[in-house]
Amino acid sequence: MADPKNEDSFRVVDRRLFTPEGELRPEIAEQQTREQAKSETNTASREAKGEKTTQPPASQKTAPENPSVKADRNFQLLIDLLARNAAALMGGVPDPATGQAYLDLEGAREMIDMLDVLRERTRGNLAPEEESLLSDVLGSLKLSYMEISKAAAKKMREGAKGAR
Repeated sequence: MADPKNEDSFRVVDRRLFTPEGELRPEIAEQQTREQAKSETNTASREAKGEKTTQPPASQKTAPENPSVKADRNFQLLIDLLARNAAALMGGVPDPATGQAYLDLEGAREMIDMLDVLRERTRGNLAPEEESLLSDVLGSLKLSYMEISKAAAKKMREGAKGAR
């Protein structure tokens, strides 16, 4: 019988945002709803205290946008672009012409490798949020890649046995 102390030594937590079908996980949707409600509560609380909470429309802005904010957004968009391409190459997005999932493991590996290079080249130069985003995306993609690779290899072995 296993020692109960050893069973509690670690646990695996799935932190991916999306299901294998590409849909937002229910617990993530609930978390976003809670965060939005909390934000609305904080806004209402500040309004009750008489603090100004509204911002002028974009057309009325007088100060230029902070360049570092724009750079942060562009960095996030770059990560998103590479991650979406990797997910699409792993069958996450059906081909619009055929409706069938498209699987290109070599292409997906290249996208993941690009994100790895990006992490290595920017190490020490990223904000904590950016570092966390990049690490989370890479971890999720690598786990998905490993699972899909194993499934594809198993299917190929079964196909080879059936062809004999």
